[in-house]
Amino acid sequence: MALMLKGARVIDPQVGLDEVTDILIRDGKIVEIGTNLTMEKGVERDLSGKIIVPGLVDIHVHLREPGFEQKEDIASGTRAAAHGGFTAICPMPNTDPVIDDALGIEFIKAVGEAKGKARIIPCGACSQGLKGETLSEMGNMVAHGAKAFSDDGKGIQDAGMMRRVMDYAVQFDVPVMVHCQDDALVGEGQVNEGVASTRLGLLGWPAEGEEIEIARDIALCRLTGCPLHIQHITTARGLAMVREAKAEGLPVTCEVTPHHLFLTEDAIGPEYQTALKVNPPLRTKEDAQALIQGVIDGTVDCIVTDHAPHTDWEKDREFELAPFGMTGLETSLSLVLTHLVSEGIIDYNRMIELMAVTPRAIVREEAVSLQPGSTADLTVIDPEAEWTVEVGEFYSKANNSGFIGQTLKGRATDVYVGGYATMEDGAIVE
Repeated sequence: MALMLKGARVIDPQVGLDEVTDILIRDGKIVEIGTNLTMEKGVERDLSGKIIVPGLVDIHVHLREPGFEQKEDIASGTRAAAHGGFTAICPMPNTDPVIDDALGIEFIKAVGEAKGKARIIPCGACSQGLKGETLSEMGNMVAHGAKAFSDDGKGIQDAGMMRRVMDYAVQFDVPVMVHCQDDALVGEGQVNEGVASTRLGLLGWPAEGEEIEIARDIALCRLTGCPLHIQHITTARGLAMVREAKAEGLPVTCEVTPHHLFLTEDAIGPEYQTALKVNPPLRTKEDAQALIQGVIDGTVDCIVTDHAPHTDWEKDREFELAPFGMTGLETSLSLVLTHLVSEGIIDYNRMIELMAVTPRAIVREEAVSLQPGSTADLTVIDPEAEWTVEVGEFYSKANNSGFIGQTLKGRATDVYVGGYATMEDGAIVE
């Protein structure tokens, strides 16, 4: 099938491209980019006023399948991803059963191919059952397509076990993506320890509960040479450690979420909004400002959502009983456009690096660029679209967004995966 995308502003820092032009796609590949292109037959779309960028990628989401399909499943989660502008996502393996063997990898690949509206990048667990005791079938999972390993949702508590994980993963040049949490320090913590925990009368979660494991895992990266990716980093000191590790030349990368960039502990009011209960918790204003600076200076490698859907009834409970996590796939791009790009804090080139280029590189996915021969995974953005985040308007099964009621500017309108539309004019193509 031939597809012509006409008249959009096409931006890709990988090839130094930023101009209004046309893109011709055939058989899932970009064939030609230029002005006044023509084709004999095919589908033509006028995208004047829109922006086309390499397809966005989120390397940290929770799709809940298998085992928790009442919260989300691969079908609904990938539709939410496409609705948010994403062409590929990496679901975490903390399902039931845990994705800790080749069968689990093949399962999510098969369901993704059959029902998905975004590509699935498989991720396997580091340890069997996420128990942090015995290595998972890492080599077999890599042979079946695993692109990363993570025990996300839990920190591996034993340093010797973490070394074994990294010693094994480095053989395959596969990154270990770590959830840094020292359970002995965090305990039953609910919110950031300090002003927020005192004000709300809730158990505190100290920043050190995250930072100590960041320091430990960077030391183990130095020891093993294994590519290390720090997940959902939240503190200024943690980010400083990553900055120092990069300066040392260690293979360390990190990610940050929109909720840790644009929300702080101060957002949790006397209503005890459980959508704002996340893991790690929302930190201080100073931490958020440090994370934004890290986005600007390159210390932060990518922006991810940590999309964590839950049912309404699970979140509609007392704060200490409600599960951690908020959704994010359908708001992430708009939040970045509204609070970073529109404010002139970063430009489109940096946004593309954070949300399309570097995420692929971290998990060793094939690069996607706006040039002939590249796979036609594309995200189309309307930079002027204004919309309000509202309950009931998500493709996700879940409504637990911490940004309900916010008015945002900029939104994905069309998504192409392998040259085929998964979203057109804001609606998922079924």
